[in-house]
Amino acid sequence: MNERGLVLKLLLRVQNDGGYSNILLDSELERYDFNTSQKAFVTALFYGVIERRITLDYYISRLSKTKINKLSPVILNILRIGIYQIEYLNSVPDPAAVNECVLLTKKNENPRLSGFVNAVLRSYIRERENLSLPPNGLERLFVLYSCPKPLVKKLCDEYGDKAAQEFLKSSLEPAKLFVRVNTLKTDAKTLSDILISDGVRIENFGFDENVLCVSGKALSSSAFANGLFYVQDYSSQLAARSLGAQSGERILDICSAPGSKAFTLALDMKNKGQIVACDLYEHKISLIKKGAERLGISIINARVSDATVADSAMGKFDRVLCDVPCSGFGIIKRKPEIKYKPLDEIIDLPRLQRMILENAAGYLKHGGVLVYSTCTLNRDENDKVIDGFLRDNKDFEAVQEFDGDHKKTIMPKDFGSDAFFISKIRRKDQW
Repeated sequence: MNERGLVLKLLLRVQNDGGYSNILLDSELERYDFNTSQKAFVTALFYGVIERRITLDYYISRLSKTKINKLSPVILNILRIGIYQIEYLNSVPDPAAVNECVLLTKKNENPRLSGFVNAVLRSYIRERENLSLPPNGLERLFVLYSCPKPLVKKLCDEYGDKAAQEFLKSSLEPAKLFVRVNTLKTDAKTLSDILISDGVRIENFGFDENVLCVSGKALSSSAFANGLFYVQDYSSQLAARSLGAQSGERILDICSAPGSKAFTLALDMKNKGQIVACDLYEHKISLIKKGAERLGISIINARVSDATVADSAMGKFDRVLCDVPCSGFGIIKRKPEIKYKPLDEIIDLPRLQRMILENAAGYLKHGGVLVYSTCTLNRDENDKVIDGFLRDNKDFEAVQEFDGDHKKTIMPKDFGSDAFFISKIRRKDQW
């Protein structure tokens, strides 16, 4: 199977079976003997087609005499692959994009349909300068940013048109790879020198001296193998660091996997104290343990635990990090399939998040601090959850951590990182 054949296979699996694109991609790439450039091409084309699917379908609908909903999944995805290459991949000559899609059709569908594919793609090459987008309103944003109308409307209603469009534009840009320096083993200057000597590109990042923005090659470097850094988006780092973890404290990370926030807490604590890192699944606990071992962190006790169920045996904690499962709209540039999930499928998430928050708060000592965070921009999961909790639990109070407020929404324009929500509260000393 060649690169485009694999992309077609992956797109059909995402469409038919669901699942996260990054997990499917990683598992499939391991099965094929592709070189680095081939893997990069598969990755770019696969993610690109997913994130631009609505835009691609708009163009197809303008050029095909057969309606989109009448096209077979195979033909529709081959047309998406073809138009994406023509429009967005400058490395692929237009004739090559067309010819490869014709061959893909002959191998995977009725060979007679290869003529149809050839005609649509060649029509796109001829007509693309004249294929204007819808003139205005939600319809234009829907096509321009390849984002479903209900989500576009929700973002505009909750954050205003300008902020929503800035976010949607950023969602189509490449995601940056942030890493945090393992200060238990090295410092930023030494790590940078090692990475540069290994051929890793490092982008200047001025917000935190122990954070580097690097190329993907860093993950195959000796520095990674030796535990000199770990991967964590900068917004996620801010969520963990806002907890204010101190050496010698006892801290709970109630939804910890894959463990990067617990690692950041451990570094802030200088590897002194105790972190109980919980997750619902044993295989995810294994990831936390392996990560901590690679980094030389000894204070993390990773254990299986249901975040919605109280466990009195765990005792009380000085601080609790409550990074709850969410809709993930803040990370759609990393997992573009998330934006296509119907909004009615996430309607019960705030109830689950509130259950986890209530349980997490029960582990706090008097005077203890809790940080609630998500990687979504859905205010129902963010502001409404934390403000509802404070309204109903008078033994807790807001901590004015973020420019005089107890909550903060991070947008990609702030640091070039993911969109994130963070809120900080405290259990009162006396009640």
